[in-house]
Amino acid sequence: MKKKAKSHGRLSISADDSPRELVKKSSDLKGVWKAKVITLFPDMFPGSLSFSLVGRALQKELWTLETIDLRAFGEGKHKNVDDTPAGGGAGMILRADVIERAINSAQSSGFSKNPIIYLSARGKKFDQKMAKSLSKNDGITLLCGRFEGVDQRVLDFYNVQEVSIGDFIMTGGEIPAQALLDSIVRLLPDVLGNEASLEDESFSNGLLEHPQFTRPAIWNDLEIPEILQSGNHEKIREWRLEKSELVTKERRSDMWADYIKSADEIKKID
Repeated sequence: MKKKAKSHGRLSISADDSPRELVKKSSDLKGVWKAKVITLFPDMFPGSLSFSLVGRALQKELWTLETIDLRAFGEGKHKNVDDTPAGGGAGMILRADVIERAINSAQSSGFSKNPIIYLSARGKKFDQKMAKSLSKNDGITLLCGRFEGVDQRVLDFYNVQEVSIGDFIMTGGEIPAQALLDSIVRLLPDVLGNEASLEDESFSNGLLEHPQFTRPAIWNDLEIPEILQSGNHEKIREWRLEKSELVTKERRSDMWADYIKSADEIKKID
């Protein structure tokens, strides 16, 4: 018996029965931020992007998602998408001509002005600054690699940006693509609903976020810091800044060095 989908507003989601029902056949809604994902596994989408705030924003069409099945552009009867590495070596490489056809499909309807990103372990590390920058475009095209990677010529020809979500290897780019999209979409207008929360979270001011607390006031004999219950907003702000600086200094020496450098430059200007 088919499970009844839970209702989350205008559309319904059922992770078991219809995992891709929020993926649009066409994402050409005027003025709406668009994500186009080139992948060998379109059924992996929307995946985690169908839940919580990002999923609700997808239902409300505050952003749209379109998958482009790379296999559909494959060569020959068996729709081959890969071949052996030039010069020899292990594994298989995604063909430039196959990816070309998929990218040309993605770039129809004036989408070519938006960046193309290839999820790659050797790419520039993704961070909050990059997320903010990408949220300012009309959208992005994401290329999800598989096997040993893609032909370098197609990356050079289309000026594809290689982006990494961390110093580790995964079997494909689909999960990194979802992580990247989650980070970007939450920055779009009306998605999060509270701009103040964006200002206070980690990386927004060059620091990691301060510790957070909520009720009950006492839990396992541990109390919420007294200053947070004082009602003195200026003192609370100072406490949070101090804790943010402390945790950043302890955990991220690279961020702390940049923060100190920025502070010194501001002092020189003043």
